[in-house]
Amino acid sequence: MGKLRTLTRRTFLIGSAAIAGGVAFGTYLVKRSIPNPLLDDLQDGEAAITPYIKIAPDGITLITPRADMGQGAYSIQALLIAEELDIDPATTTITPGAPDPAYYNAAVLAEGVPFPAYDRSTMAETARAFMSIPAKLFEVQITGGSSTVPDSYDKLRTAGAVARETLKEAAARKFGLARADISTKNGQVVLPDGTVIPYTDLAADAAQLDPVTEVELKPATAWTRLGKPQQRLDMVAKCTGTETYGIDLNVEGMVYATVRANPGIGGGIARLNSDAARTTAGVQQVLPITSAVAVIADNTWSAFQGANALDVTWGPAPFPENSDRMFEALEAALGDDDAFDHRQRDDGNIDAALEQGAEIDVTYRVPYLPHAPMEPMNALVRLTNDACDIWVGTQIPLFIRKKAASMTGLDEEQVHVHVQPMGGSFGHRLEMTHVEQAIEIAIEMRGTPVKLVWSREEDMTHDYPRPAAIARGRGRTDLGHVISMDLSVAQSAMTPSWMNRLTGMTLPGPDATITTGSWDQPFAIPNYRVTGYRAPDMVPVSSWRSVGASSNGFFHDCLLDELIHAAGADPLAERIRLCMDDTSRKVLEAVGEMCGWDGPDLGYNHGRGVGFCVSFGVPCAQVVDVTRTEEGIRLDRVYVAVDVGDVLDPVNLEAQVTGGVLFGLGHAMNCALTYADHAPEQDNFYANTGLRLYQVPEVKVKALTNGTRIRGIGEPGVPPAAPALANAIFAATGQRIRELPLNRHIDFV
Repeated sequence: MGKLRTLTRRTFLIGSAAIAGGVAFGTYLVKRSIPNPLLDDLQDGEAAITPYIKIAPDGITLITPRADMGQGAYSIQALLIAEELDIDPATTTITPGAPDPAYYNAAVLAEGVPFPAYDRSTMAETARAFMSIPAKLFEVQITGGSSTVPDSYDKLRTAGAVARETLKEAAARKFGLARADISTKNGQVVLPDGTVIPYTDLAADAAQLDPVTEVELKPATAWTRLGKPQQRLDMVAKCTGTETYGIDLNVEGMVYATVRANPGIGGGIARLNSDAARTTAGVQQVLPITSAVAVIADNTWSAFQGANALDVTWGPAPFPENSDRMFEALEAALGDDDAFDHRQRDDGNIDAALEQGAEIDVTYRVPYLPHAPMEPMNALVRLTNDACDIWVGTQIPLFIRKKAASMTGLDEEQVHVHVQPMGGSFGHRLEMTHVEQAIEIAIEMRGTPVKLVWSREEDMTHDYPRPAAIARGRGRTDLGHVISMDLSVAQSAMTPSWMNRLTGMTLPGPDATITTGSWDQPFAIPNYRVTGYRAPDMVPVSSWRSVGASSNGFFHDCLLDELIHAAGADPLAERIRLCMDDTSRKVLEAVGEMCGWDGPDLGYNHGRGVGFCVSFGVPCAQVVDVTRTEEGIRLDRVYVAVDVGDVLDPVNLEAQVTGGVLFGLGHAMNCALTYADHAPEQDNFYANTGLRLYQVPEVKVKALTNGTRIRGIGEPGVPPAAPALANAIFAATGQRIRELPLNRHIDFV
């Protein structure tokens, strides 16, 4: 473990700079309370008890500031508040509220500390706790990194408890009683004589009090909602098609817009002839904007047709012309000292261990991947001389507010971001290019609301995709065990690319996402090294569901599986033997019990593979069973074991894990974003198919609760899926596939 904590000099300097920065800001800034934003527009008779709860005579509003992209974030946040407030969340109004620094996310930054999740040393825990300082100071209101539950778990339960006790105190003072003699039930205060008073009747009284902040949270044994099966609060709307997404919004007097932009992102416009577009029925205006052309019309379809009629010659793209050239750049970076980025895992002496040559020496490749959510990018902007209103589904509302203020010249307080429910994201809505485009158009049409919608083709080809990556794996075995493992990974830097688009700043230091999901795995291999190499910037890239672990889970676990096979060991037993973390070991043991593991061989043309990855602090083990048929590989069953510390909603946990598994399998089988002539070749769903219904296997999920810290589950089901499937195909066919998507090398039913 000593060398596990050995960081590159650059990593150390970045950490030191962060600490120094915290000191420079001073204790006051770190400890100061952030004002409650709900107090700004409070009406007479209303109480805003913490930034998360507003109680009025006509109802209760719960603020759930982490964005909902279909993962149930609003419901789980409401449940956390409701459990302590002792109220049915279905009887309340649920809203993300206005973006505000009060809703900063500390957990999302804690994932970036240079310690693996299973390291619970004082140093590691101190580093994680420290990350709340920059999250607070830099107003990091972000949804992502499976951080909604970890960040909200104590915060929102405490908010509920504070509101509960404050309402009891209001009743105690009103009726001359002791607060300790008053209880609550179903949104009501219960007096000692059995009299019940709705919370709403106490709003005015509670508004006159300072909140009661010395509160005790319920133990899990006293939970009435958390930990039990729940129906998501948006279930009826989602099932009946009545949910209102950003793309559904309309306001009076608005115009409709779309854009065509250079498919070589960053290339700009060389020549434009808009005559045909301007004469398209319904088109009102054609407007060149930054690196794109906007078409404004009286309906979205007319705007799309006008955009298709544009005659544009695009400027040269600032990246290689095709996928072959891109992978050549990745290969050149791999092992290049000048491209060295970081090494956070270097146990034993791998060079000495491999002096006799590597028993395994292989190369793995993964492609760029689009996000491709169901709802394409859209934004509605209304700009006047005094205000800018933006309605958009987003994971980064404060970044949008800052950008809008900068573009329009307004103060941030004059910019109002109204966060909408989202029809998927997978990381796509961590971007705001579409919002910037809508603002540019609104600046030219001040006073007229502008609804911008990207076409499906624009959404697919102007996405900032998951980085393509290449890895070299080497290792040796001895006496039936894995004793040496060396993994090197090369890709373009994701985090600096993203942060530059959001802030215009160049982020210094290494990019941890290059090796996330590989260096931080809990295996005690005597000689064990993981190195990240930073390839040149090519296609601008961004976070994709499970971020770096989406690639590195495949690289790391497939290499480990190959080494285990070379050792003649059992794939599951050897992983368990090597595992040095009790929580992870129990997850591996659990998946073995679930499937009745007796080796990877299930008989002629049948096989099963193991996949394992710790991502976002969650150990996830999967076993995939497949059959080789005349039509191709058939996926039969998937067994999944995870540990999230505490299960808050078993129904939603199973849904999220199952969805992550199927998402990971479908992309591993069928999906890639390839480039020719500086442009993506896949521009719609038919070219990015994922799993078909007839391909979906049976998925069985088991959640363990041995972990010491509560975790999120939106992403951890993704990384082990690809290696588990690839390893199962090897068990059934003897064919070892080291490149995604797998359908480049084998057929599927």
